[in-house]
Amino acid sequence: MVPRMRMRLRQVALVAADLPPVEAAITDELGVELCFRDPAVGEFGLHNALFPIGDKLLEVVSPVRDGTTAGRLLTKRGGDGGYMVILEVDDLDEMRRRINELRVRVVFTATGDGIVGLHLHPRDLGGAIVSVDQADEWGEWPWAGPAWRQHVRTDTVTDLVGVEVQADDPGRMAARWAEVLGRDVSIGGAGETTIPLDEGVIRFVPATDRRGDGVSAIDVAAAADHSARTVELGGIRINVLAVMG
Repeated sequence: MVPRMRMRLRQVALVAADLPPVEAAITDELGVELCFRDPAVGEFGLHNALFPIGDKLLEVVSPVRDGTTAGRLLTKRGGDGGYMVILEVDDLDEMRRRINELRVRVVFTATGDGIVGLHLHPRDLGGAIVSVDQADEWGEWPWAGPAWRQHVRTDTVTDLVGVEVQADDPGRMAARWAEVLGRDVSIGGAGETTIPLDEGVIRFVPATDRRGDGVSAIDVAAAADHSARTVELGGIRINVLAVMG
């Protein structure tokens, strides 16, 4: 039997009209620390901030010129919100095969020192720009800069464990994501529609806020001495989940 490709949630990106206040809110609410500002996003008319949550990343991008994809999304969805879902895989060749077979368009191939990522057209999956990325070594993440591990702070939150995508037809969107990613859709006892990954879960819910399809929340694990709570920042909900036991 051919082993299944490993796949995990590795990074979620938000888009904000004004970067500094969202950056400050993330730092204050989640107790995380800025690890990198990637000059390469300037190619897309953006500036950004990256924060490690355990060995996962939360990113915020913001336009610095007119006519950007991020700027159009801000207008379309009426303000700050989710932008990208980035998955780490260990067999990008297999992902390319699936993408080609299913006629999913690659809108950009990101290349860095020791890493490659395929940005998939949001109209071919729905809800977000999805990127599937493979580093030369599993677990490394050059997009986060050369010293990101030195900035990991786990006093408040310890891991990024889920992302929520809202849709007018969540079942249909979940089925399409699952088809492209080569994963199964799971329906929970309360009717919750998810795609479980090797690490993390993608959850699909009905759009109820009139903002249309898009990333609506992320789930992070709380440090052992912190209780569960939900905070809204950057146009999404941050669900801080208490550690059981």
